[in-house]
Amino acid sequence: QVRLQESGGGSVKDGGSLTLTCVISGDTDRRKNMAWFRQAPGKWREGVAVVYFDGTSSYYSGSVKGRFTITQDYFKNTVYLQMNNLKPEDSAMYYCAADFFPYVGNWRDSSGFDVWGQGTQVTVSA
Repeated sequence: QVRLQESGGGSVKDGGSLTLTCVISGDTDRRKNMAWFRQAPGKWREGVAVVYFDGTSSYYSGSVKGRFTITQDYFKNTVYLQMNNLKPEDSAMYYCAADFFPYVGNWRDSSGFDVWGQGTQVTVSA
């Protein structure tokens, strides 16, 4: 069984930065794609970024590309989301998620992910 625990959320001003951390525990040897999603009140859960299990590829939503970076430290079993130049529209609850084989065809499809963390809140003020 795999468990995910996010941290690093907080309140920042427009243009600020935050780094979110997702610690993976349990059966950490299982191959998995790791992603960050976010959900604002009244909105659908949105895929923000994904890093594939072998670390060779990562993808971003158009709204964060160039500002956010997803990385994975395999030795520490941790996934990070570095967020720069934050905007008020980035405010949301951010979730870490794991997708085990067989992998979901569209990484933005949250229904295909197998394990979720509890989330960490990010608030960006103007």
